[in-house]
Amino acid sequence: MPAQPGTTHLPRGKEVPLKPSVQSLVGRRSFFKSLGVGAAGASVASLVAETDVEAAVQNVNTNSRPSDLKITDLRVAHIARAPMQCPLIRIDTNQGISGYGEVRDGASPTYALLLKNRIIGENPCSVDKVFRKIKQFGGHARQGGGVCAVEMALWDLAGKAYGVPAYQLLGGKFRDRIRLYADTDGRGDGHEQGLRLRERMNAGISFLKMDFGIELIRDVPGAISVPTGQSAEERSLTMHPFTGVEITDKGIALLSDYVAAVREVIGMEIPLASDHFGHIGVNSCIKLAKAMTKFNLAWMEDMVPWQLPNLMKTIKDAVDIPILTGEDIYLKEDFVKLIDMGAVDMIHPDLATAGGLLETKKIGDYAMERGIPMAMHFAGTPISFMASVHTAAATENFVCLEHHSLDVKWWNNAVTPAIELDGGFAVAPDRPGLGVEPNPEVLKQHLLEPGWFEPTPQWDKERSWDRLWS
Repeated sequence: MPAQPGTTHLPRGKEVPLKPSVQSLVGRRSFFKSLGVGAAGASVASLVAETDVEAAVQNVNTNSRPSDLKITDLRVAHIARAPMQCPLIRIDTNQGISGYGEVRDGASPTYALLLKNRIIGENPCSVDKVFRKIKQFGGHARQGGGVCAVEMALWDLAGKAYGVPAYQLLGGKFRDRIRLYADTDGRGDGHEQGLRLRERMNAGISFLKMDFGIELIRDVPGAISVPTGQSAEERSLTMHPFTGVEITDKGIALLSDYVAAVREVIGMEIPLASDHFGHIGVNSCIKLAKAMTKFNLAWMEDMVPWQLPNLMKTIKDAVDIPILTGEDIYLKEDFVKLIDMGAVDMIHPDLATAGGLLETKKIGDYAMERGIPMAMHFAGTPISFMASVHTAAATENFVCLEHHSLDVKWWNNAVTPAIELDGGFAVAPDRPGLGVEPNPEVLKQHLLEPGWFEPTPQWDKERSWDRLWS
């Protein structure tokens, strides 16, 4: 195929832009010929042009031939306090380029390491093929972390191999700037909590979220009803409807006063979402949500476990506050179930659990067709953050992305280039792949355990017959 004007073909079939001076010389050679200048004059112009073209080609990075790219290794570096512990993975290839991914916050790196032998030798640019091969080894919540980490790293590699940002491989951008929302842990005093949220607003954050629930009132006599002798640990390990814990009218009034004090500081204009109410029964969820109506909350999150969609629908149908869930759901199928039965007003996938970039976009697209908006959960390092940014840019019904690390001082510099926020927005980068690389100078100071992407030969010979049908 002939090269486009202003480009030249490399021996491997790539095209690179010619320098303006080279374009000028090539054009001049044609001009000489059109005037009937002798062959010698034209040859001189041709020789100069070809020399400059050859010099330009020598400066082009040609170490990646996507069709010949093969995975050769998978290694891990385990990061602490980002604000959670987060295992990073690096996938290496036979052409010297590497891709990075992140296992879901709080999860074990083993979820990724057990996939190593199953992806060695695969072409990382065949993202969907490799994902379908390994997705059977993922599961809900943190169990999806390994599959998602690999998927992130594959898009990073594919983008680098083709020289384009990951969002371009997902179909391109709907937006250049990704709205962020800031989670803020609850404090005992509503006015103080409002001041903390006001600090977020002063930093440019335009969408807020906070925790409030029964832990704020657990020591107030008569605020909640709890079975005698039940420990906080027992309560936290029991699904909400089975704890026997209910909130009283006094407790509802106390939490209403708390949110009212917050709204008095931040105003009613900015969106305010809520999370973490404690493991209380369905009727208590409904009473609490009805009391919150006057504060115009953007959503109330995970009021009951997502595995109980009939109860979530019961709450949704009874209240006027948007009901949201999704951060612990793996793959599209259970999102489809929640959406189709009308159990949610919004969805909230975490890309590091949901299945990675492409699966999360598919989830968003399905919700879009049914009029359901998508917020995105995130609580990790800048690697997973940037993966989320690319998916948010490429998904039409996206609303906002969580930023859980605004108070981690070293977080922005954990990658190169450093994360730069435009007020309360992240900018979709135009660099290849995820657009960032881990910064060892910073991250080596925050390792959970010794080892910076050390060899993992113990996982090279993992063997199993994995086919799911006979």
